[in-house]
Amino acid sequence: MSTEVKVPVLGESITEATVGEWLKQPGEAVAQDEPICSLETDKVAIDVNAPVSGVMGEHMVGAGDTVVVGAVITTIADGAGAGDKAVAPRKDEGASVPSQSAPAPAEGDDAVVLSPAVRRAVLEHGIDPTTVKGTGKDGRLTKEDVLAAAEAKKSGAAPAAAPAPAAGEAPAASGRNVERVKMTRLRQTIAKRLKSAQDTAALLTTFNDVDMTAVMEARSKYKDLFAKKHDVRLGFMGFFTKAACLALKDVPSVNAQIEGDEILYHDFVDVSVAVSAPNGLVVPVLRDADKKGFAQIEKDIADFGKRAKDGALTMEDMKGGTFTISNGGVFGSLMSTPIINPPQSAVLGLHRIEDRPVVVDGEIVIRPMMYIALSYDHRIIDGREAVTALKIIKEAIEDPTRLLIDL
Repeated sequence: MSTEVKVPVLGESITEATVGEWLKQPGEAVAQDEPICSLETDKVAIDVNAPVSGVMGEHMVGAGDTVVVGAVITTIADGAGAGDKAVAPRKDEGASVPSQSAPAPAEGDDAVVLSPAVRRAVLEHGIDPTTVKGTGKDGRLTKEDVLAAAEAKKSGAAPAAAPAPAAGEAPAASGRNVERVKMTRLRQTIAKRLKSAQDTAALLTTFNDVDMTAVMEARSKYKDLFAKKHDVRLGFMGFFTKAACLALKDVPSVNAQIEGDEILYHDFVDVSVAVSAPNGLVVPVLRDADKKGFAQIEKDIADFGKRAKDGALTMEDMKGGTFTISNGGVFGSLMSTPIINPPQSAVLGLHRIEDRPVVVDGEIVIRPMMYIALSYDHRIIDGREAVTALKIIKEAIEDPTRLLIDL
């Protein structure tokens, strides 16, 4: 007897997804609630878990195929032996049939299943994946494993041969290869949304620089007590989130959005926090940020970062948002012009901190400075309003007492 595995409900208004990769192969034993494949939607990647224990059946769809909610993607047969062959399910039970389903690995097959990120790392560093021991789930190779192997190769500790070209690659006569990888659904959505923002909004960016001395001194003075009391690190995002909330209260248009021929003004601040995930940038929402204290803001942001890395963010995490903060400084960016996250009307870009000479009270001194940028939709936000909002953020960071007395 076999149990059908169907595409689960993905969230409000989400009707289809793309198969990311299969985590279990036909004939392998699976445990109940064990992830067997990943699905990519417009916003997040989610795992499909086994509804029962048993033996994995045939893949009815392949990686890269589009499936709809409720479609049957595989079956799980009764039994516990990984070597037992599962009953092959029919391919006419609601799933979209791929042009080529992923084949079951043969006995003794040494092929290594690689995610797109790992495959890119393998090609970039010239690592033979079959020579690297995986530390991921079920011994799967991770990007960190490949990077560690590359470091070992540089030091001469464990030289590895360059990998063979991936399936579908045709090496040129010169030995140079070109890899063709289909864009994930998430990456396609990011591309469409960003291009739509450029095509629709009247984008403009205003800049300022911030002396980070006061915030850095406050963090240095209180970080240990803060961590001990709240069990979370005191970072910069808490300061900038609270400073942004002050600015959005004083300049409501920066927290508003256009809907048709109307402007929607929000009496709450839901901050979308740009977080790096394996498949691209995602923006989970920190709800009611204006009502939260530093500790809760830092805890929420830390949780977003961890769950983004683990691929555990949900649709609900991404829903809504009235303003976005993106911190390119963690990657070393000195200055940028961030693009708004539609239908929002503004985004705050943070950048790296570096010592620079500045004039204070007529004297040249060295201070830790950061460039900040506010990109905004000029259809709804005037230049005066954008500059004022950014100036409020600057003043609050340079004098954090303002955050306490609402100035």
